[in-house]
Amino acid sequence: MWVLLRGAYPLRILLPLRGVWMGRRGLPRSLVPGSSRRRYRKEALPALEIPVLPLTTTEIRQYLRAHGIPFQDGYSCLRAPSPFVGSSEPKDQTSAATSFSLFIDKTTGRFLCMTSLAEGSWEDFQASVEGRGDGAREGALLTEAPEAKDIEEIRRIWDRAIPLWELPDPEEAQLARMIFGLTKVTDETLRRFSVRYLRPARSLVFPWFSPRDLGLRGLKLLGAEGQGDGVHYVETTIPRPGAYHNLFGLPLISRRDVEVVLTSRELDSLALNQSTGLPTLALPRGTICLPPALLPYLEQFRRIVFWLGDDLRSWEAAKLFARKLNPKRCSLVRPGDQQPRPLEAMNQGLNLSRILRTALPAWHKSIVSFQQLREEVLGEISNVEQAAGVPWSRFPDLNRLLKGHRKGELTVFTGPTGSGKTTFISEYALDLCTQGVNTLWGSFEISNVRLARVMLTQFAMGRPEEQLDKYEEWADRFEDLPLYFMTFHGQQSIRSVIDTMQHAVYVYDVCHVVIDNLQFMMGHEQLSTDRIAAQDYIVGAFRKFATDNSCHVTLVIHPRKEDDDKELQTASIFGSAKASQEADNVLILQDRKLVTGPGKRYLQVSKNRFDGDVGVFPLEFNKNSLTFSIPPKSKARLKKIKDDNGLVAKKPSSGKKGAVPQNSETYSGQGPNPYQSETSKPS
Repeated sequence: MWVLLRGAYPLRILLPLRGVWMGRRGLPRSLVPGSSRRRYRKEALPALEIPVLPLTTTEIRQYLRAHGIPFQDGYSCLRAPSPFVGSSEPKDQTSAATSFSLFIDKTTGRFLCMTSLAEGSWEDFQASVEGRGDGAREGALLTEAPEAKDIEEIRRIWDRAIPLWELPDPEEAQLARMIFGLTKVTDETLRRFSVRYLRPARSLVFPWFSPRDLGLRGLKLLGAEGQGDGVHYVETTIPRPGAYHNLFGLPLISRRDVEVVLTSRELDSLALNQSTGLPTLALPRGTICLPPALLPYLEQFRRIVFWLGDDLRSWEAAKLFARKLNPKRCSLVRPGDQQPRPLEAMNQGLNLSRILRTALPAWHKSIVSFQQLREEVLGEISNVEQAAGVPWSRFPDLNRLLKGHRKGELTVFTGPTGSGKTTFISEYALDLCTQGVNTLWGSFEISNVRLARVMLTQFAMGRPEEQLDKYEEWADRFEDLPLYFMTFHGQQSIRSVIDTMQHAVYVYDVCHVVIDNLQFMMGHEQLSTDRIAAQDYIVGAFRKFATDNSCHVTLVIHPRKEDDDKELQTASIFGSAKASQEADNVLILQDRKLVTGPGKRYLQVSKNRFDGDVGVFPLEFNKNSLTFSIPPKSKARLKKIKDDNGLVAKKPSSGKKGAVPQNSETYSGQGPNPYQSETSKPS
């Protein structure tokens, strides 16, 4: 959901309610060099690229041994001598580990040279070792530097920003501290972390310094605005979020540090470092994603403590990130009333060192006791709304039934042919994606270009072809969403699809995967000639993936052939009963035919493992925006229809003839909803 802000500047800014990064948009025009509209780029879709064959740690070790390359085993990376370090590179003779400056990710094989900042894929590393490619051995795969316009913009903003304590008006400085909660943060702490204040934008400025030469590579601007009784923070990064890999506080880390605290906000890192004296780092994208490119910078620490926030979403993100960093060395601060965010804890006078000592280990054996689970159980009981998951903003009726979108669940979605399953599920997923739910789309039935066009239309709430002059603006905003697409089309083996999903979870922290649809993956399995047995195996594989990776999987399955005059039921799902048994949620898009006139659609929740609420609610399709969530301009009326037995359902009385009962919007009975909306006059 987007809000239109009108500030003291002539520029009107569309910003997301949850503070999703907006690139350079959101800055005063005086700070933007020329137009902020970027040129059209080919291959604009963020298609998911993976190696042809999955890479294992054993294969990486065997390759290094075969070529006589010594290596050291780390937590999440292998360390080896770098072929990209020349004789002219500066070397630190005080550390014996300096020669092992190349870090190779155990999961993906991507490498990073900490000395030259050369990076690339496993294939690039093999080409360098074997002498293939132009200039590979000389380190031609250097990390891309910011674009020239970004460098100019970064330098211009940084030069105009000044420290808070140098503001000419003491009242302005005190007001800024109050807005950002920095009343107890000292000037020395702000000076040590090089934090500045940009007066025209009323924003704090956090720098990104290169670990190689401490050159300025990027900036994050943090603005604040009132939202009810609290403060809503809006973040803007330069360069764009996908290229902003700043571990805030990294220049202050010493080689001798063996423990670090990771936070989701720069403000929390300031409070933690000042209160405890411990090394602290802030993740560049908060709880949304931990890019694997940052893992080499965390290899030196024997213990990592996650203190990401005070809600269950932060707790889930901490557990997911701990898997990447090796759970045996990670500890998690459990959210609670007495353990809020670090900055809030310091402002409340709490002892931050004592809270850190209560951090729970992220790793445990396969068998646990309730003593190890009681804190998590308490967290769910005391945070019922957060435990219910991420609510939909476009489908409030769906929230009343499913309560929210939760990680680790399997949702089965079905509906008649031509009823709009793909169109509905794309808006269903887009709704969550705009709220920060990292989403991977596997469209095996229609092309990614066509799917992206549908989602862009739903995102813009109108057809882009009718407003081509605004296409670049909407495309820029759409590109900022954490949305990725598989490049598969047509029939695929379940093994290749699962490998792609696991890669997406590791690299992009994807927590929602949409598979459209199951039937297109069948045909390559060699387990049995029985299609039912093959489908059961595929459903079981998706169920196991969702549980093991704490990732929600939405699986679209075509129904078996039914009579047109009968509504679909859970038993109508193609195949055996395993799909509905394994699923946590079963959604059915009904296309019920009326006595007269066209059919009307409604969504039926026939299974809900979270709390058992089931029911149906009507949907109204808007052809202009391709959405089901926009209400029609005219009020819908209820019309009686024939049920499966051919009987006419009675219209409930409400004191006035033809009136619609208030509770008919969401029907929660055991059978199908006998009331459907129709815009025509009542008979």
